[in-house]
Amino acid sequence: MTVTESAPPGGRQLTREQLATLWATMCQAEALDSRIVNGIKRGEFATVIWPSRGQEAIPAAMGLALRPDDRLVTTYRGLHDHIAKGVPVPEIVGEVLGTSAGACGGKGGTMHISDPEHGVMMTTGIVGSGIPVAVGLALAARKDGSDRVTAVTFGDGATNTGSFHEGVNLAALWKLPLVLICQNNLYAEMTPVEETMAVEHVAQRAAGVGMKGVTVDGNDPVATYLAISEAVAWARAGHGPTLIEAVTFRFEGHYAGDGSSYIPAEQMAGARERDPMITFPKTLLAAGITQDQIDTIQAQARAEVDEGVQQAAKAAAPEASLIENDVYADGLVVTHG
Repeated sequence: MTVTESAPPGGRQLTREQLATLWATMCQAEALDSRIVNGIKRGEFATVIWPSRGQEAIPAAMGLALRPDDRLVTTYRGLHDHIAKGVPVPEIVGEVLGTSAGACGGKGGTMHISDPEHGVMMTTGIVGSGIPVAVGLALAARKDGSDRVTAVTFGDGATNTGSFHEGVNLAALWKLPLVLICQNNLYAEMTPVEETMAVEHVAQRAAGVGMKGVTVDGNDPVATYLAISEAVAWARAGHGPTLIEAVTFRFEGHYAGDGSSYIPAEQMAGARERDPMITFPKTLLAAGITQDQIDTIQAQARAEVDEGVQQAAKAAAPEASLIENDVYADGLVVTHG
């Protein structure tokens, strides 16, 4: 798949501070993903994650484009999205490891992290199911008179589900403040994208419901930020949703431990040449950020992740007495028998 169109930059330039913020988020996302995957491989952790190594540019761009009070719905392959939205590392890792340090007290697990304080309203383990929820959150913002925007991230496979098509139709019809971000890593679990849809680009599907659709290079954090920030401004102004397709790649298997033998070696090699963790530093250098600064940001991110993992791993398991907490709304009385 080739990227045939991108969001027009409109002459906008990012500041050095913005570029450094993008890099810091990317470094923290990469460090967290690698730390947990390597821990699983070494037998240090008895858990599972769905890696996002290679996709770091997209959430970094999203995090820079959104306000703290904007909402996010993401998927089980969303630890990098949590980082970008500001969820502290120990709270993410606590869920992955099932300890009380987690954002949900260790009861949500990797697939179901939520942290409303940082705008992460839901992480879903069901492909495509987050989109209707995001539509509801966008509608709630409209009814509340708020100018909040809701972002929802998902993979290419989700765009083949009924929930996607129903959700985007309602969002376009009602002109809801929603930004749909497809992190198209070219594989739906183990199936290549060309075997799951007849159109070349996911963004082409937007035309069918009368909404904007944009395809962007998801390995370019600046281009992705410009696309998302334009969509956020469009939604916040009341003009409705945008479907953004950020084309990227996934360097690990569908889950940690999946050897990804179904990915042709030449395709993987080509994708690694476009690894945003390798290519983006060239942009930083051209903007006047020194190599020492680049290395310091990366080292700090790795140190923060290591500290966060240690903190989460040392925390106790959730107490059995809390098993029914957070199941029912406050004020409801549950009786047995």
